[in-house]
Amino acid sequence: MKKLIATLCLISALFYSSVILAQTKVDQSEISSTVQELTDFHDIIYPMWHDAYPAKDYSALKGFVPKIKTYIEAINKAKLPGILREKETAWKNQLAELNKSAQNYYTAAAANDNNGLLAAAEKLHANYESMSRVLRPALKEIDDFHQTLYVIYHKLLVDSKFDEIAGMTGTLITKSEAILKYPQDKLKTRLGDKVNAFDASAKKLNKAVLTLQEVLKGKDQNKKKEAVESMHSAYEELDGLFK
Repeated sequence: MKKLIATLCLISALFYSSVILAQTKVDQSEISSTVQELTDFHDIIYPMWHDAYPAKDYSALKGFVPKIKTYIEAINKAKLPGILREKETAWKNQLAELNKSAQNYYTAAAANDNNGLLAAAEKLHANYESMSRVLRPALKEIDDFHQTLYVIYHKLLVDSKFDEIAGMTGTLITKSEAILKYPQDKLKTRLGDKVNAFDASAKKLNKAVLTLQEVLKGKDQNKKKEAVESMHSAYEELDGLFK
């Protein structure tokens, strides 16, 4: 019976949260940790790296130049979704490296420099992977939490919509608890000696969410803002362990 009640409460919280998300008119692309133009670039990276490169098919490698130019142009024009705004600097740094590698690729292809072309292909692939890592969430569970946090911090807090924020605390609690339950063996692989720091930060985040839930029951708006800020800081501390 207790499990049934808990399940019903969770469904209710998630439903209420989704209603609030709809009311705030948040485009799903704004809270997605992807850049479609970079994802599309994999269409040429894959055959270049997995087929032409190991086979030393220089003709194929040279033939990729027009498509690579098209994809690079698209990536240069791409904009990061709002949820990735804090990664803007890292993205631009890696983008500069990607452009440099692409130019080396074009130069080697035009000069029929086969060794240079292989080296450029290897570097281009490495830069693509680096850019993907910039966007990749530390953990799916952390990304799930961030999607809700983003709406609260960048959409609702600025207008002091604390009633709406209160309606999302159930979802925040569920998502912060999912982070706490992340398998220790997988954490050890990812973080090594930082596992203890992860546990402490995850508990700190969960506590910050619970504190926010209680503070939102009061009337002091300054305390409410401080509670949201504390939760946001706890999230940044946790996410920062993976950088």
